[in-house]
Amino acid sequence: MTAAPADSAALLGFAPHLSVETVPGEAVYLISDQRVTALHGEQIARLTPLLDGTRRLEELLTESAAALAPEQTRGLLGRLSRAGLLAERPAGAVSTRAAAEYAYWAEAGLDGAPAARRLANASVHITAVGPAAAGPSAGSASGSSAAGSNAAGSAALRAAAEATGLRVVPEHLADTADLTVVLCDSYLNPALRALDAGHRAAGRPWLPVRAEGTSTWIGPFMGARAEADEEDGAGGEDGAEGTARPCWSCMAVQLWRSRQAEAHVQRALGRSGPLPRPARALPAGLLASLHLAVLEATQWLAGHRHSGQRDLRILDGLTLTGDRHPVRRRPQCADCGDPGLVEARVSAPLVLAPRAKVPDPDGGGHRALTPSAFLDRYGHLVDPVTGLVKEVRRDPRGPAFLNSFHAGHNPAAGAAGLASLRSGLRSTSSGKGATALQARVGALAEAVERHSGHLQGDEPLRLARYRDLGPDAVHPDAVQLFDPRQFAGRETWNRSHNSFQHVPEPFDEDAPVEWTPVWSLTAGRHRLLPTALLYYNGAGLTGRRYANAHSNGTAAGGSPEDAVLQGFLELVERDAVAVWWYNRTRRPGIDLAAHEDPWIAELQSVHRSLRREVWALDLTSDLGVPVVAALSRRVDKPAEDIVLGFGAHFDPRIALRRALAEVNQLLPPVLDARADGTGYQITDQQTLSWMRTATTAGQPHLRPDSGRRPVGPGQHPYTARTDLRADVAAAEEIVRRAGMELLVLDQTRPDVGLPVVRVIVPGLRPHWARFAPGRLFDVPVRLGERTTPLPYEDLNPVPLFL
Repeated sequence: MTAAPADSAALLGFAPHLSVETVPGEAVYLISDQRVTALHGEQIARLTPLLDGTRRLEELLTESAAALAPEQTRGLLGRLSRAGLLAERPAGAVSTRAAAEYAYWAEAGLDGAPAARRLANASVHITAVGPAAAGPSAGSASGSSAAGSNAAGSAALRAAAEATGLRVVPEHLADTADLTVVLCDSYLNPALRALDAGHRAAGRPWLPVRAEGTSTWIGPFMGARAEADEEDGAGGEDGAEGTARPCWSCMAVQLWRSRQAEAHVQRALGRSGPLPRPARALPAGLLASLHLAVLEATQWLAGHRHSGQRDLRILDGLTLTGDRHPVRRRPQCADCGDPGLVEARVSAPLVLAPRAKVPDPDGGGHRALTPSAFLDRYGHLVDPVTGLVKEVRRDPRGPAFLNSFHAGHNPAAGAAGLASLRSGLRSTSSGKGATALQARVGALAEAVERHSGHLQGDEPLRLARYRDLGPDAVHPDAVQLFDPRQFAGRETWNRSHNSFQHVPEPFDEDAPVEWTPVWSLTAGRHRLLPTALLYYNGAGLTGRRYANAHSNGTAAGGSPEDAVLQGFLELVERDAVAVWWYNRTRRPGIDLAAHEDPWIAELQSVHRSLRREVWALDLTSDLGVPVVAALSRRVDKPAEDIVLGFGAHFDPRIALRRALAEVNQLLPPVLDARADGTGYQITDQQTLSWMRTATTAGQPHLRPDSGRRPVGPGQHPYTARTDLRADVAAAEEIVRRAGMELLVLDQTRPDVGLPVVRVIVPGLRPHWARFAPGRLFDVPVRLGERTTPLPYEDLNPVPLFL
């Protein structure tokens, strides 16, 4: 009952799941397994003895009249009813079993008699989806045993359902059932796709169950639209808001994200679907799993609804602990959504709007969301089973102050990304920050950013020759910036350098390749860039390796304006770093003490405790945006293990903090290095060589220029703005003044929601070894650091390894 009771033939009493105890002079206590409610006052104390379920409303009004006026009694009954403490009891005798069932439904928030009626009138169909016929490569033994186990489980599930009184319909009446329970060997079994499609077309719900193994998988309820969940008026928390449920394909995509190694094995062996598993079950565990499935079906058919029914729930049979794993609908799903969403987004003009900056008490600042608000909005993306990210974990190596967090492998590393995080400094999606929360958010954002940067099949692509596209097309050489001499020696170079440094094939302007539209913020129109430059797996779609996509300029943010700004700042940072690194110019130091920042002072103290020295250089270029390089070296052994970090921002203080935080982030793999050259947790040979051999004496450009005064706070002019769109407008003006163009590709995925963009400014340098004429040679002269451009042959032979 949800309102005040009216005149009725029904008997009224406290809800049947409640134990009622009166402590004279104190309160009436209503006690259930979930909570205790205390009712205070003389009026409720007088009414309580009458609410034993043996009186109708009129009888209650009559018998309480000596102590309570009728309107008082009605008021009390109404309040009890609205609080879920009052229930109607059917007239006549009720069996002990029925009474217990009514109490159960009351505990679940349902009226017992209506729930029992719904259940009695409902039917369920039980079926099984076993492994596909095992081929030679799959192994017939495991396939057949799993199939036999699944068939036996289906029969046992049917028997369990019938034993509880559920009406189980046979196969030829399956279409009449109110619910289908599907026992499956794997939630990734491709046969479930057709089963799901049939149920969605008919608007009928179905429930997947996996009962084999050490854990039980149940749910989510699928098939029917969410509106159907509430048509029976059972109430409860569904949270659907009239949206369609995710289909099986939506769920499969999310499950595969946590099985990257398995997917790699299947691709390598030319197979699809999940790896076959041997049968594994204990009779007790299987029986318990099947009865849990029957319980879930029973509750659904009786009308019980809650938000968890939209999740995959897994019970660990070894520890008897359970977890819920969200399964969300993918709006761009080809089976249940609109597969044109991404193409429409990319093909439309990028419209940015005013976006106020949100203050961050920990000094992050200048973002659309605080770190805590970011996690509130996007924390659901972290889940070990269905999440885009399995986990975000602190690196256990070194002091906690370093705040180095990881969110899985770095997909930008390609196939090598399946290696462990010990393989190099950039082998994981990682985060940094002055606080653990900032670093955790950074790791999650970077993982989402890199996931979004992979082609997923729904992006707009245009196959054409460069020569046929006219002025809309941007030549890849304007972005990659390789010198012709690098193409000539590419084979020799590539053999001795990692994939981030590889020189691709020269671009053939007469060969048809894929192109993707990008939006020019400075020109207000679309341009076209080779797809291979924009997506990590975009190279090779036409069989040609003429471009290397990388993460330079790719950023995630709490809003599109936030993401565009961060992408632009990264381009400016990398450009300034390249100019400094390859010219080996001496740059002024930064006066860390003058900033009077307690976090910086603590950072210096922590580095000293690690037998390290830390300092920073001002790398600000002709673009005027403050850029900082932070460095840390060992001082107690010949190999200095020099680690570098970089940062750029309109606010010089934030640029400095970002650079120092990145040094902290990259320290863990070298913390255990020993004087004999061992102990490095790095496998990349270029990085390892740097750690073992580089010294500040041999690389003097790493040290501050002693002839220039250290840069202090306030030395760089800074205009504080309160709106992120205004910062983007300032970035556009900087690019225009430099005679370049600011391009943006929106890579936001509808099912993820976090804004991700790739920002491209043709002419700005990445920090890898790209030696074409242009800013690399011109900026040092423009800044007065050289009188003539450095000859090509004198460029730093050590590629930046980050």
